[in-house]
Amino acid sequence: MLKNNRWINLAFQLAALLLAVIFTTLILLAAGAPPLEAYKNILMGAFGSLDNFANVLVAWVPLLLTTAGLLITFSAGLWNIGVEGQIMLGAIFTTWVMRLLQDTTMPPALILTLAILAGMVGGALWAMLAGALKTFGGVNEIFGGLGLNFVATALTLWLIFGPWKRPGVASMSGTVPFDDRLSLTVFTGLRLSPWALVIAVAAIVVVYLLLQGTYFGLRLKAVGRNARAAFLLGIPTWQYMMMSFALCGLFAGAAGAMQVVAVYHRLIPSISSGYGYLGLIVAMLVNYQALWAAPVALFYAALNIGSIQLPIVLKLDSSLSGVLQGMLVLFVVLVEGARQQLMKKS
Repeated sequence: MLKNNRWINLAFQLAALLLAVIFTTLILLAAGAPPLEAYKNILMGAFGSLDNFANVLVAWVPLLLTTAGLLITFSAGLWNIGVEGQIMLGAIFTTWVMRLLQDTTMPPALILTLAILAGMVGGALWAMLAGALKTFGGVNEIFGGLGLNFVATALTLWLIFGPWKRPGVASMSGTVPFDDRLSLTVFTGLRLSPWALVIAVAAIVVVYLLLQGTYFGLRLKAVGRNARAAFLLGIPTWQYMMMSFALCGLFAGAAGAMQVVAVYHRLIPSISSGYGYLGLIVAMLVNYQALWAAPVALFYAALNIGSIQLPIVLKLDSSLSGVLQGMLVLFVVLVEGARQQLMKKS
């Protein structure tokens, strides 16, 4: 029976993907654009060369880290919308430590390690602030998280145009870039760091083992299913909620750190690149199952990178990938509702 349910779930998910593609195709036809040519250009933009695929993996790393953290808060029944701000705080803390230590005689590897750890701490602290508002202040985590996202954005801009501005000029391009020695090593001729890949893969493996094979994960899911019942069974619910926020913040902070030490090599205004909100979509699409997080995150990263070809080749706006992403979420939600209704009737 369980095996049959898995096949049924897979069939419904494939149906949602098919409906999303059909809807996007209709939009392309209405706009007078050739659908097959558009999809071909997205695929070529993502996988047409080694350099393109490396760029997809560069986007995949922070997206997978963010999704890994969100799977923990989702398991606890929490919508950590503030994950976008937690990425920013991770980047801020990483930049702060890099600026503090860049002129010392410490080995670059040690500086990078401390900077990444500082980013994780920054993300965790910002997430715990959202958790405290939820747990002790009664503020819904969605509203609290959104508010903290705005604060994080303002803080980032203030630092770039204020205390950390470039000498003599404040620039939207961000702070002064760090020396090459203070960057994670990359594959020859590519922007991709093998260390960043290792960190991202290790993160999703840790989350999978944590949620599937530990007593902590079992208790966390119990809190997410029914917090009151979990409390009556002796589970310290608010402590588990706070721990889920902290762990999610750690991974989001790591994503922000990767943006600084492996991608931009400085703090820029859009350092989060929307990976927080995109991670929420990926986490929903995988139905909060860590096993599917990596391939689905790769799919979304490929859409983002591949769609860059659309305005260049077909003179279409690159936001087409956003339409496909949004429709995919919409149809997944609709199809999941239909599945639940059918299961009840059967």
